[in-house]
Amino acid sequence: MDTFLTFAHGFLALADPSVIGFLVAGFLIGTFFGAMPGLTSVLAIALLLPMTYTIDVIPALVMSAAIFMAGMYSGSITATTINIPGAPSSMMTAIEGYPLMRKGKGANALGHAALGSMIGGSIGAILLMGFMPLAAELSLMVRTPGKFSLVLFALVVIIIVDKGAIAKGVVATLLGIMLATIGIDVLQPIPRFNFGTETLVEGIDIMPIVIGAFALSEVLIQAQNWNSSFDADLARARDVKIRRRDFIPSLSEIREIGWLTYIKGAVIGYGTGILPGAGGSMAAFVSYAAAKSSSRKPEEYGHGSREGIAAAESANNAMCGGAFVPMLMFGIPGDPTTAIVLGVLVINGLQPGPRLLEQQADLLAPMFASLFVSALILIPLTLFLFGPYFVRIVSIPKGLLYSSIAVVALVGSYVATYSIFQMFLALIFGVLAYFMRKQNYSTVSLLLGFILGPDLEQYLRRSLSLNDGNPMIFLTNIDSLVFLLLTALFVYLILFRKRRSAA
Repeated sequence: MDTFLTFAHGFLALADPSVIGFLVAGFLIGTFFGAMPGLTSVLAIALLLPMTYTIDVIPALVMSAAIFMAGMYSGSITATTINIPGAPSSMMTAIEGYPLMRKGKGANALGHAALGSMIGGSIGAILLMGFMPLAAELSLMVRTPGKFSLVLFALVVIIIVDKGAIAKGVVATLLGIMLATIGIDVLQPIPRFNFGTETLVEGIDIMPIVIGAFALSEVLIQAQNWNSSFDADLARARDVKIRRRDFIPSLSEIREIGWLTYIKGAVIGYGTGILPGAGGSMAAFVSYAAAKSSSRKPEEYGHGSREGIAAAESANNAMCGGAFVPMLMFGIPGDPTTAIVLGVLVINGLQPGPRLLEQQADLLAPMFASLFVSALILIPLTLFLFGPYFVRIVSIPKGLLYSSIAVVALVGSYVATYSIFQMFLALIFGVLAYFMRKQNYSTVSLLLGFILGPDLEQYLRRSLSLNDGNPMIFLTNIDSLVFLLLTALFVYLILFRKRRSAA
């Protein structure tokens, strides 16, 4: 009862005009930064971090939570309209949303993305408020071998989802893992694979990979297809008259997707979020793969599946709620955005720990309420008000649009890293990804390998060191065994069971 009253007071705190003003401002800023390739919610909160010295703690936390939720949702906007995810977590949305955009159903795709984000974000916030202490205890049960098996599970599932190009998926994933090994060793302060140069000692940042593999390669693809069918498809999309009611998914489509897809995606996203370092990308990957494996229409995936959009978006927004659990309970950020939110807490004298919720619940409750309000109210409201303008992005002349995207993306890669070298790396990876896409190699697998590669290596080496190099530790730990069995189950469901049914 006390917990309920505490969170009720959190919602009442949002009734303060100044607090709600920071909430709306944070959401709009997060939407802009999240939709622009290279300008993520991480960068938005980082740039606004100095403001936390001059404003009260409640508005600072409320604003940070709104930016977080908005940045996670808005990556789907450019992912759908121009096939360039605003954030890595929106890659799966691009796979399904852009084909719908080319068919003249961009408004419908954005509506399903917003609905999935709204449901997932709301459920994630509710689970955060209701089960944070329990979730913290459960996350502690997943030890190092289990974390390795979880990362392996994510990698294997994403590779086998594309059944027609598994070998190329393996190559792309391994290339991503290899790129992630450049720089300082994950366990020892020793540089490796830096080719004797100081520039590569710091390693390769994620932003050049994201911007190169998705933004710049897309610019090159579009330049090559200047007079191809893409132009005709997008011309038809431009000619479609957009009404605000077009953004509202029909009940028949929602029933076809099934409420279980939204709920399952939200639970997967929240559960992934409470694992430190997992992030929205893994949440979207796992939920998308789970939805495809159990779908009644798996053949639609990759060609404009609304179910795929719903699964990915409900998961990555639910992750926002889960990511706060390890950050608040143990001071271990669940993803890069919560790492900066942790800085906001420390600046305001709040030390993460098991007693934080007991002693400072009056300060944390408005932040939790901000997540819920951002998901339930501001996401659909933003789409309703600005949706037609989102879709009209394709009305901008192609030369102006994609040249502007290239400039903004390159500037974004510099702003994110403050490194001219990393900006040039974005160019290099853009050309590499262009040739990969021409040969049907998955850039999603490349990025996933890069993101999860360090964790895979770290947990593998730590696990083996705990057991004197004996790999049986992955079978004797129950949490690791569960994830390995889950991996085998997905391999069976996606590869062998579908193949038998097709025969």
